[in-house]
Formats: sequence, structure tokens, C-alpha cells
Amino acid sequence: MKKTLLQFIFTLCVAITGVVGYFQLSAFWLPFEYKIKDLMFLVRGPIPGNENIVIIDIDEKSLKTLGQWPWSRDKVAHLLQNLTDYGVAIIGLDIVFAEPDNSSPKKVFEKMGLNAENVVDYDALLANTIAQSPTVTGYVFALQPDGVAPEERTPVSKAIVIEQNKPEDSNLIKPYRAILNIPSIHTHAYSSGYFNTIPDRDGIVRSIPLVMNYNNIIYPSLSLEMMRIIMDEKKISLIYDERGISHITLGTHTIPTDYHGRLYINYRGAQNSYRYISAADIYSKTANALHVEGKIALIGTSAAGLLDLRSTPYDSAYPGVEVHANALDNMLSQAFIAKPIWAVGVDIVSIVLIAFVTFGILLLPSALGTLLALIGTNAILFIAHYTFMTSQGIVFNTIVPLGIINALFLIGQVLNYFLEIKQKEMVKSKFARKVSPAVMNDLLKNTRDIFEGREKEITVFFSDVRNFTRISEAMGDPKHLIHFMNAYMDPMSEIIIQSGGTVDKFIGDAIMAYWNAPLDMSDHAEKAVMASLQQLHRLKQLNETLRLNPEFTHVVSMADTQGIPIIDIGIGLNTGLAIAGEMGSTHRSDYTVIGDAINLGSRLESLCKYYHSHLTLSHFTKEKLKGAYIFRFLDLVTVKGKNEPVEIWQIHDFDTEMDTYLFNTTREAIKNELSSYHKAIDLYKKSSFQEALTLFQTLDALENKTNNAIYSIYIQRCLHYIEIPPQDFNGVYVHTTKG
Repeated sequence: MKKTLLQFIFTLCVAITGVVGYFQLSAFWLPFEYKIKDLMFLVRGPIPGNENIVIIDIDEKSLKTLGQWPWSRDKVAHLLQNLTDYGVAIIGLDIVFAEPDNSSPKKVFEKMGLNAENVVDYDALLANTIAQSPTVTGYVFALQPDGVAPEERTPVSKAIVIEQNKPEDSNLIKPYRAILNIPSIHTHAYSSGYFNTIPDRDGIVRSIPLVMNYNNIIYPSLSLEMMRIIMDEKKISLIYDERGISHITLGTHTIPTDYHGRLYINYRGAQNSYRYISAADIYSKTANALHVEGKIALIGTSAAGLLDLRSTPYDSAYPGVEVHANALDNMLSQAFIAKPIWAVGVDIVSIVLIAFVTFGILLLPSALGTLLALIGTNAILFIAHYTFMTSQGIVFNTIVPLGIINALFLIGQVLNYFLEIKQKEMVKSKFARKVSPAVMNDLLKNTRDIFEGREKEITVFFSDVRNFTRISEAMGDPKHLIHFMNAYMDPMSEIIIQSGGTVDKFIGDAIMAYWNAPLDMSDHAEKAVMASLQQLHRLKQLNETLRLNPEFTHVVSMADTQGIPIIDIGIGLNTGLAIAGEMGSTHRSDYTVIGDAINLGSRLESLCKYYHSHLTLSHFTKEKLKGAYIFRFLDLVTVKGKNEPVEIWQIHDFDTEMDTYLFNTTREAIKNELSSYHKAIDLYKKSSFQEALTLFQTLDALENKTNNAIYSIYIQRCLHYIEIPPQDFNGVYVHTTKG
């Protein structure tokens, strides 16, 4: 039952993660989704391309026959004229003539300083031929700044673009500059379109932008502009929804796009899905006229040296001109692949549904039956999505549901191992030296989710040895220093562990511990204070033992000279919310706690030096205590790194009749001292600095006072405030250092 419940929780979490990841982590899963769709294309195989589309190929044969590219413009003009003579319906140029033809006779004459008035101009010849032929010229957009300033000229387009329901940000691609044909060709062209192909991150061209926004004007691609002219339409309508473009309408045709205005290309197959005719055969007029007459011709290149090859789902070297042929074919035949807005809802439902179907499969008693059912679920999902894409042209997300199926399967298979075996081993390895055997047994009985980060109220403990640098210098021998620290750390750690606390780490001579994690403990603040006072009592005994050890003679001598204990410590306690769990890197981690409550506890330990306190705690901890203790209010402060004021208190000892106190005086004497002290504190808080000063000075004159520094601190503050009265005194003292 517990395992089933845990599997259900895992299923729910995976389903939620899948839905969130679907929207928020598309950059992660999209490359895998692309690969699955590429696989579906390959499984579908090639289908015939539109026979009315032909590609006039500047191939290796053409380069060998007519010379290297770029050809002189008279040859291109001759090529276009021959196509016109063949009776071609329309010509699309997947070429841009961005520079003048330096081989033109007129250009040569001008360079030689000769009269070029009646000399042929190849650029003008090509421009006139374009004007007299059904040619749509091409140009290209530079999408990013390339060090060249944009021209004042703009592309030529006869299309009237209408935008419906345009949002504030249309999400259209906004190029940097246009690389246009030379002015003579530019002005003679009836219309033009850009022929940019923008690959996905893996370098494969799966879509082309049908429209782009350049200088706040919408320009169509070469294939879209040719389609408009073929349909004899004047208007291109862009229909928006809240995400961006929903689709494009052209007459009676609806062209689905993504919200960037990109058409997902329904590739017909590998290279040569359309008839290729060598440009050399057109030039020499040896081509079959039936292959050209009334056809839609795209002029481009398949020659590897001309660098117009692209990667597609079918080929790693695919002529760019055939990409445009596919796009034009999709629009002519209305054979689109697209993701309508409602498909997103289907994706979300299928993600959740497939997660719980998998959960049901994992409950099957037979391991083999579970495996076969999961394999079948994977296959059914793939086949269903493949069928929708190839027969209906509707694209659903496949990778996220597949990931959920297999992730849940793996989780189900390893659940027993992690819960029953690995978890216990991890608990033992992490907590064997941190907690008591009793706590360890409880952890092994109920390992649940102790390693997962969760917010808990804890009481954190920090202690630090005073004058440790002097101790280490006096010790001399490193081995003796290690023995010395072990003699101190062992009993201190044992007290923490026996009280139910967790020793987090040793930081040099410092100890960090906490209560109420990993196991719950209702009286964690009480346990922490009791353990801290027990440490201070044990420390008195330990100092006496250390004095008798000949190994530590130098340290004993130093302590006696300065009139201080061999080991003197300060302890800081704080209670508050923290994040408890397994933290660190993949290769090295530990169960620990983090948060503001931890930082404040560390600051309180550091302030022990300033206030000459052995046990300092926040009012957050004090409010949790129910036992009898001797308290002293220390201050209302803001510690370094914090803005909110915190009351800090000192605990001198247990408030009980005992044979030995930590201080060299009686219980009654310390009670009387603290009574007068707190009266002085009340006067100080009320800004009665002169009266408070008198009381503080009287207390400072006591022989057996229990805090040698606190009276001097308040005497100095009172003298300062008497001399310079504060405005709006609130009693808060700001610590600008850690201690």
C-alpha cells in the first residue's frame, strides 16, 4: 500500500513536471522533439513532388559549360530569355546580384577611360530581360548586425499586407538589413522576395519564415510572393492571436504558421523530389520544352562549391532552392504540417493521461507483462502521432509523453531498491557519526523523504574556542594539537548527540549542530539549551583534566600566565525556519541546513566575544523555553547582514539549587545582580541615561560580577548619549562586523 501510494505521488509529480516542463523547458526538449519528427519523415518515406515545379539547376555541368560562378550578367539574361521563350509560367530567382558585373564591356571601357556610350552594359541587359520576363527576383536579409550599415533602399514587393488583431509585439523576425540587387535590377523587377532559410539549433532546416518585419514593413518570402502572383492575389492577410501570427490567408488559401510567421515544411523527400533541369541545357536550348512550358521555375544551385546546401530531415546536403520548392509545393497543394492552438490542449491532456495509464501498468503483478505493456504504450503513442502528422498534417508533442512513460517505468523498477536498501545505507553513511544510536534506529525505521529539502523550524548551535590561534602556537607539535582538539571535541559532540541533536560539521575549532532535523523534536530549543549548559559544565571538568596531562604543558603554562581557562568557548543559539536536506554537488554532498536562521546563529556565536558571554541566544529561542534558567538581557541589535532588530540574551546557568555553578558566586547573589542590571536596562531603554549610568557603574564595581564586559559596554553608551542625546532613541544597536 505504501509503495502504491508512493508510486501514485511520483506519478502525480512526474505529470505536473511534464506539464510545467512542456511550457517552461521547451529549449530542453525541443531538439529531441525535432529528431522524433525527423524520424517520422524518414518512416513515411518520399512522396511525389508537384510536377508543375521545376528547378533550373546551376550544377557542375553548367559550371563546366558556362564557366565558374558568378557568370557574366549577359549569360544570366540569356538564361532568363530562353526560359521565357520556352513559355515558363513564372521564374523565381534564388540568387541575389548585390554587386555590379565587373566583366561588363561598359564597365571595362569605363575603367580604361574609353568612351563607353555605345558599349553593351550587361547589368542593364539583365535588368531589361527581368522586366520583360515573368521573373520574381530574390534578395536576402542579414538577421544580425554584420558591420555593414543598412541601405536606404527597401525591397520591392507588390503585395498589400493586411494585419488583423495585431498585438503590441507581433513576434515576427526583425532582420538588421537587406542585401538587395543592384539598383538597375532592383528597379526593373516586378516584385521580389527574400530567400532566407533559418536552421534550427542543430543546423537542420525544418521551417522557413514566410514574412519578416523590416523597418516596420512586412515583406514576404520568395515562395510566398510567387504563390501570391500565381494566384493573382493582391493582398496577403496576417491573422494574429495573443501569441503572434496564427495563420496567413491568401485568397481562398489558409497557410498555418507558428507565431513567428514560420511555415513548418512538409518535405516531399530527399533531393530530386522535383525535376531538375541543368541551366546549361536551358542556355543551349536543348532541354525538353514540355518540361518547362507552363511550369513554375526556381533558379538555384546544387553545386557544392557554391555553398547553397542545407541540412534537412532527409539529407545533410540539400540544395537551398529545393527548400523553397517544397514550401511552394505545400502552399499550392495545401499539404501543410502545423500545430493548431487546440493541439496544445490535447498535449496537456495526453501528458496527464499517459502518466496515469503508466501508473496503472506499473501496478500489474507480472514484471514481464508490465514491460510488454509499456513497450506497447510507447509504440501506440508514436504510431498515433505519426498518423496524425502524415495523414492529417497535425503535429502533437511526442517527446514529453514518451519521457513520462519511460521515466515512470524506471522509477517503478528501482523503487524497492532505493526505498528499502539504498535509503538505509545512505542514512547510515550520512548520520552514523552525527546522531545517537537511538535516533539512527528511528531513521532506519522511517527513512521516508529525510534527504529531500524541506522547510523546518530548527534550533541551530554554533560554538567556537577562544584564542585558538594562541593555543595552536603554544602547542608547537601538530600531533599534540590534534590530540588536544580531540580531547575537547569528543565530549562536546557526545553531549550534542545524546541530547538528540545532529552534529553538522566541525569547522576547525568550531562546532555546528542543530535540533529537530532530520527527525522531528517538539522541545528542540530546550534540548539545545540544556546541551549547551552541559557542555559548559563539562568544560570546567575538562580544563582540570587537561592541566594534569604532560602533553599539554605549554598550553597550561600560557593559560596560567594569562589567568584564563585552557579552553574557553562561546556558544550561539537561534531558533527559526531553515531548509534541511541533502545538499552539495553530484560527487560530494551532505545532509545539512541552510537559511537566515543559520546565519543569525553564527552571528550570535561571534557576538559572544563582544558581550563576554559564554551562551548567547536570540529571543526566538528564549520564547520556546519552558525550563528554569538564569537569563540576562544583552542587547537589541541588528547584526551584520540583517535589517530587523533582534533581542539577544545570555543564559548564565540552570536556575536550580546545585552544588556547582559556572560562576564563582551564589545563586542569590547573581539573582540580585541581574535584578539591578535589568532595572538599569529599563532606564536605558527609556533614555534615562544618567540614572542608568549610575546603576551600571555600581554593578561594574562588584567583585564577583558574572559578566566582565557588559557593564563597560553600557557605561560607554550612556556617557555617549548623555553627551550627544539621540533623536528618536529606540534602543537598537547596529553591529557592522560579525563579532
